[in-house]
Amino acid sequence: MDLPFGGGCACGAIRYACAGAPRYMGNCHCTACQQATGSAYFPAVMVKESEFSLLRGEPSWFERPSDKGHPMRRGFCPACGSPLFLLNGANAAVRVLYAGSLDDPSWYRPSREIYVASAQPWDLLHPDLPHDEAMPGR
Repeated sequence: MDLPFGGGCACGAIRYACAGAPRYMGNCHCTACQQATGSAYFPAVMVKESEFSLLRGEPSWFERPSDKGHPMRRGFCPACGSPLFLLNGANAAVRVLYAGSLDDPSWYRPSREIYVASAQPWDLLHPDLPHDEAMPGR
């Protein structure tokens, strides 16, 4: 991975850049993330909010409470619908990017699988990663 790195939506209307390396990468299998991705899990790349820059466009937002009650705001392109990032109301210092929105998602390396209690039975979880039933530390 080269720094800075960037990404955006499928149609190019929204572009972002990150000046610093990710702080965490992992796969979330909660049902909200399954619905937001339309897939088995959310491949999440957490970066410092202070190192994130929105270069072009304005996302649309969808908000719903997390299982702990704080707001989870998901940003997506209003033109093409591509999911881009998430703002977690429990930690305003970070932004969570969808790995599929990266210009080069090949460097994505998850460190754990979370919310595996709601993982789909047809999804093959990485056998060498830690598996947490819910959010770690809960």
